[in-house]
Amino acid sequence: MKKMIQSNEDNKHALKTQAKACGYRSKRKCKNVIPKDECGVVALYNVPSASKIAYLALYALQHRGQESAGIVTSHESRLCIKKGMGLVNEVFREESDFQILPGNSAIGHVRYSTSGGTSIENSQPLQIVYRRGSLAVAHNGNIVNALELRKNLERTGAIFHTSVDTEVLLHLLARNVGNFEDALISALSIVKGAFSLVMMSENKIILARDPNGFRPLILGKLGEGWIAASETCAFDLVGAEFIREVEPGEIIFIDESGLRSRFLAPAAHQSLCLFELIYFSRPDSFIFGNSVHEIRVKLGEKLAETHPADADVVISVPDSSNASALGYAKKAGLPFSFGLIRSHYIGRTFIEPDQKIRDFGARIKYNPVASTLKGKRVVLVDDSIVRGTTSKKIVRLIKKAGAKEVHMRIICPPWTHPCRYGIDTPSIDQLIAHNLTVDKMKKEIGVNSLEFLSVQDLFDITGNCSYCTACMDGNYPVEFSDESKIDARREDDE
Repeated sequence: MKKMIQSNEDNKHALKTQAKACGYRSKRKCKNVIPKDECGVVALYNVPSASKIAYLALYALQHRGQESAGIVTSHESRLCIKKGMGLVNEVFREESDFQILPGNSAIGHVRYSTSGGTSIENSQPLQIVYRRGSLAVAHNGNIVNALELRKNLERTGAIFHTSVDTEVLLHLLARNVGNFEDALISALSIVKGAFSLVMMSENKIILARDPNGFRPLILGKLGEGWIAASETCAFDLVGAEFIREVEPGEIIFIDESGLRSRFLAPAAHQSLCLFELIYFSRPDSFIFGNSVHEIRVKLGEKLAETHPADADVVISVPDSSNASALGYAKKAGLPFSFGLIRSHYIGRTFIEPDQKIRDFGARIKYNPVASTLKGKRVVLVDDSIVRGTTSKKIVRLIKKAGAKEVHMRIICPPWTHPCRYGIDTPSIDQLIAHNLTVDKMKKEIGVNSLEFLSVQDLFDITGNCSYCTACMDGNYPVEFSDESKIDARREDDE
């Protein structure tokens, strides 16, 4: 475990020598294996020991981002901040970390980058001091017109300190005249794309969600105070009471006068992210009015109903597909067993042996259970196929362990287009489903059969069709320019 970084300057030095940071418009051709969400956010108002509660909430949201973590608190009309690179328990390790974060209000953030590079400068929350006072912001999502807005701001003298899209919003807010609330609404009306925001000034907390509602943002009560977070699993850990979701297009202001909200106009058609239910959110969370676990079980059941297979056993690609595999097995009347064991202790990097081992990256993450697989016809349930490289290696591992047949079942439709709204995905030419038919994908991956659920199947299971399906059909609900495309910036960790 790397040593705790004591200051921003130390972080900067460490990142310059250790991190492979990409620029805002990096042209590196980085490989990507699985989709990754941008981040998780939390906000607290009038909650004693707010920084410690924010820490626990971020711990529950760690699955949403592992690159950096940060907390800002408000105390005696000033904002206090600590953030750093690494996991939550790497950034906040000592009691002294919380002593420098006094106050009963806080916002926090865990990050995985889809916009901007990996560096301490790009970690959040971002904090500024401007003519209205101090302000901090943490953002989940992706602003698709950020580059265009950034260029225009730079032409008029704006100086940027980061390469993340969130800073564009701060510049727009600082330049707007009038009172703070009107300036914020004006700024949010200019940016396009996905944003679930938590913000904090010296005396108030602000929550905001884009009119399409791409990313979740949940409101709750904690004692006499308020809490907001990306997922309800954060509420469970700190003992908070779920109240409701922040509505798409809603801006909530919380201060000593209580809670009040305003809405951006005009209202947009909702475009909730299906992958929050399929992959990103923790199974113990409630998102978009649904239990994530129950939805995944039902998706597995639907797979068994629409795409049965002559098989002996059902296994999952752990961990996000466990519930769906259970649903498939139950509906199909087949036993469910663990055919792959996933290591939960892999660092963000590892050293490959000098003597190359075939499928080393896949094997260090997953190891087959030969007693489950040997001589069996296997149904392998997974949440998605992106580039197909991981699936191909996992299938080889399963067959090498003695499986007679492998029938792959995927709980979402083929992923044919990159996401523009906060998921780090490869370019379109790297998406296997964009370039190959299902039959050719089957041969490429090496399975005996390959089947996917349809978009309509997803709508039937979730109970509505107010979801974004752009990654599955290319119908993007918010327009973007070619310049706004988000390049994949991660090295292949296989």
